[in-house]
Amino acid sequence: MSAATARVATAGVPAARIFRKPPRLRRPLRNDERGLPIPHVDLTLHDTAPCRHREHYYTSLRDNLMYMTYIHESGPRPPPREIRLKYNPDDPYSKNRINPPVGGDRLGKKPAPVTTAENVVKLEKIVLHTMIKEAISNRSFLVGAIASFRALSGETSQGGGRHSSAGVQLVKGKKSVSGWVRPGMPLGVKVELKGPKMYDFIATLTEFVLPRLREFPGIVMPPSSANIQTPSGVAGVVTFGLPPEALGLFPQIEINLEAYPKTHGMHIHFITNAEGQGAQNKARALLSGFQIPFSRK
Repeated sequence: MSAATARVATAGVPAARIFRKPPRLRRPLRNDERGLPIPHVDLTLHDTAPCRHREHYYTSLRDNLMYMTYIHESGPRPPPREIRLKYNPDDPYSKNRINPPVGGDRLGKKPAPVTTAENVVKLEKIVLHTMIKEAISNRSFLVGAIASFRALSGETSQGGGRHSSAGVQLVKGKKSVSGWVRPGMPLGVKVELKGPKMYDFIATLTEFVLPRLREFPGIVMPPSSANIQTPSGVAGVVTFGLPPEALGLFPQIEINLEAYPKTHGMHIHFITNAEGQGAQNKARALLSGFQIPFSRK
């Protein structure tokens, strides 16, 4: 190609602009304790689409739970029971002594609050927890659990501008046990889910994991003759565990199962705002509305 032909061929092509450096900020950005720049404005990530399970709760499930768990009280409640202490608190010989109430604290018989439209049972958070036995001898076995929990939850420390997000946390021993466990030794991993990520986890659990889990009849409930006036019966927390093979059924893990050297089981804690007598039944009714199965032996 001659020089004249090359000039004609490139006549209609605009010349490339020389890259210019970005303008220097008048006020430089400050760095946080991790060395990352802090922007001048507060950045907070919001939902880009409505959460299906959350809309299901506020549109239909909450009204049904209000109807199912409503307890009508015709008059004012009687005054609370007067707790009699074991020792006389005015006695100088027993003033600084531990003074338990006679008959116990009766935590299992704690009355439920008055039923109103504001205290309908709802899900506050979900806590995923696992313990790695091999971490007692080598803490590097916790790396796989940390990676899998980050993939499941998508939570990072203060991620999305939420200062309440703590991300994946290490569970450490609190006291010495038989010389194997020492205080401060990392033994497990946990993560808390709140907001839309909490409902997304429920959707993944009920639509992908539990239907494909073999021989899973549902969360086993105590027999109908069991005593529900226990500290756990008035807590409003539903807990169950999943075997190690269930971890590979989550889409976030299944897409790259080879990246995790070993699968592990985990405990799932559904924490609700229910309290008092009947709180356990209210929490189970809430989870049943999210298509989580229960069974009674």
